[in-house]
Amino acid sequence: MMKRRNRLGLLVASGLMWIVFPAASQTLVESVAGIVGNEVIYLSDVENAVLEIRRQGSRLPIDQIRCNSFHELLTSKLFVDQARLDSIQVTNDMVDSDLNMQINNAIRQAGSEKALEDYFKKSMVEIKMDIRKSMLENQLVQEVQNNIAKNLAITPSDVRRYFNSIPKDSLPVVPARVQISIIQIDPPDNEENKAEARQKLLDIRSQILAGKPFNMLAILYSEDGSAANGGEIGYKMRGELEKEYADAAWSLAKNTVSKIVETKYGFHLIQMIDRKGDLVNTRHILIRPKVKPEQIQRAISKLDSIARQIRKDSLKFTDAAVRFSTHSDSRINGGLFVSTNPSERITWFSLDELNKEMYMKVRDLKPGEISDPFQTTDEIGNTVFRIVKLDNEMPAHRANLKDDYQFMYNAAMMSERQKLYRDWIKKKIETTYIKISDEFKSCKFLEEGWLK
Repeated sequence: MMKRRNRLGLLVASGLMWIVFPAASQTLVESVAGIVGNEVIYLSDVENAVLEIRRQGSRLPIDQIRCNSFHELLTSKLFVDQARLDSIQVTNDMVDSDLNMQINNAIRQAGSEKALEDYFKKSMVEIKMDIRKSMLENQLVQEVQNNIAKNLAITPSDVRRYFNSIPKDSLPVVPARVQISIIQIDPPDNEENKAEARQKLLDIRSQILAGKPFNMLAILYSEDGSAANGGEIGYKMRGELEKEYADAAWSLAKNTVSKIVETKYGFHLIQMIDRKGDLVNTRHILIRPKVKPEQIQRAISKLDSIARQIRKDSLKFTDAAVRFSTHSDSRINGGLFVSTNPSERITWFSLDELNKEMYMKVRDLKPGEISDPFQTTDEIGNTVFRIVKLDNEMPAHRANLKDDYQFMYNAAMMSERQKLYRDWIKKKIETTYIKISDEFKSCKFLEEGWLK
């Protein structure tokens, strides 16, 4: 990629532009759709974007998709060129944790790796390189946009003015939301389950020490999303990891394997892959304690007894939550369920924000009613048992400031950011070298100052 960008001045012909690269025994010629500052947009970049949009089901005419894709690429390159001028850099480590998720989603949508390769007419290695390149550029764009909007602030008056500027029949519809409280208990006698999980990991560790590949065993046994990637989680700083995990990881030499490490997620074996300054790249195998049928029954019976007392008014839900619940975030609020995001602490949720088991229970409740006990998983994937109370509900409605201030604040802030970006783009176009291939000069958006 750097070789291409260093050879921008080699050849620019009238009409369609070409860049020529000498190779050992042949000359590779690739057409160029546009140049923005020091950044190049190849025709293949546009066609890849078109293929991706069509794969997602777009029914727009192909010429419109090509122009839209080219517009997005040109705009993105403006931000990338600014990142170069501002000496902003991103590394592979910054996107590796999300790269495999993107790859897996694409494979899942296509149906198989081969189907994805056949569609793009590329190998998985090439597809992965394209996705990585796109993610790195998106990260650069985000960094530049954050710099542009870093001093942006809006007041309640700004939010009100934004709300009043929207025609009443164009106000967004806010989906139905609920406010709920929960009482949660963990599996009884879970120490026995933990001991069995530890023993399973000890057996796996013995296989690793006997010579079996760690990544293969991670694929076979790990109960974590990283299993598909051989347990690898990418480069992380110490603060991004659970303390117990980080302490173990930082004590390992390259390619060595830890003893069993317990975190709130379960039990881990950790292998050190590489270390770069304050970053470590590790792979792990996670085993969670398994709950037995008799433990499930005991937990359900306990919660059923608590629910009966609450329904008979011999016990208040808030008091029961404080006394019995193991869900720390809600327990201190008398059971009130809150968002796990510490910057938001939202207490209203749309039903599709709840996990499947919570959704199935809440949808059938009326305000004030309590569900029967049920088994589910908590926010980090561990098996727990809950009863849920529907405290309040709000039907779907057109947005208003009284009930939806945060929603409208976010929309107003996004609107102001978009204005900043549009103004910045207009000025950036005026001061940046831009060259457009004749092949795209029929695109209407180019009339907005792109052609010089």
